[in-house]
Amino acid sequence: MKKTTAIGNYRRTREILEKHGIHAKKGFGQNFLTDLNVLNGIVQAAHITQDDNVIEIGPGIGALTEVLAKAAHQVVALEIDGDLLPVLDDVLTPYNNVKVIHQDILKANLPELIQTEFANPQQPIKVVANLPYYITSPILMNLLASEVNWDTICVMMQKEVAERLTAKPGTKAYGSLTLAIEYQMQAKVAFNVSRRSFVPAPNVDSAIVVLTPRPNELPELPYDDKRLFGLIRGCFAHRRKSLWNNLKSLMSNDRAKLDLVTNALAEIQIDPQTRPEQLTLNDYIRLTNALHQQMVW
Repeated sequence: MKKTTAIGNYRRTREILEKHGIHAKKGFGQNFLTDLNVLNGIVQAAHITQDDNVIEIGPGIGALTEVLAKAAHQVVALEIDGDLLPVLDDVLTPYNNVKVIHQDILKANLPELIQTEFANPQQPIKVVANLPYYITSPILMNLLASEVNWDTICVMMQKEVAERLTAKPGTKAYGSLTLAIEYQMQAKVAFNVSRRSFVPAPNVDSAIVVLTPRPNELPELPYDDKRLFGLIRGCFAHRRKSLWNNLKSLMSNDRAKLDLVTNALAEIQIDPQTRPEQLTLNDYIRLTNALHQQMVW
């Protein structure tokens, strides 16, 4: 194979954009990564090997796709911007283990895609992506709701969102998003990425977050987990209010229900005046179970 300059090289990125008349579209949150150290770091953080199948979300002009192709068994890249398809077809020609699909990740049937697009769908499935900032949370929730047993999800996102995903109880960043991720995955920040690593440069810095399956089981939920997350969202509706005041709003100030809530809190020994961010995921599960037993729902 003739050696060519990496797509993620700044000069080559500019050449590709000019050749195809491509401009970053704000509507798709496009920023093209031009730092080879970061690109290689992402692949290393995801621990991509020749045994891995990789789904890439938003390949752009193929900078990360190229590095993934060299490390993985097979890469399926989902790109929503039709204008980038000819670019990807051009620059990724040397790699026969890459398939680009014109697809919105939020509308994709991921289990079906894995079965139909990968030569061996039984191999480990990993997601690697430079996510558009404006839909980071919906994409993550969509991935976790897909019933796919992800081996790893390694994604770049706004640094502030990364801090929320990995926050600890009692901190300002800790909230319903933290708990939604923790319910299924273990999250850690692999490294931060400067805004100067992109063309055009975004207004904020980024971070690489690695999600892996939880290492331990949670207490059993004798109900649909929608109740758990409905409770969590309600408790964080007004962050400056106490747990009790948020629960009052959640129960629409129904006196009979609030008496049952009081009983549930006493049973599991949680102070009604504590702040929602002080409670762990296990605390919220215990509270939801206690409310279930009190027949609040």
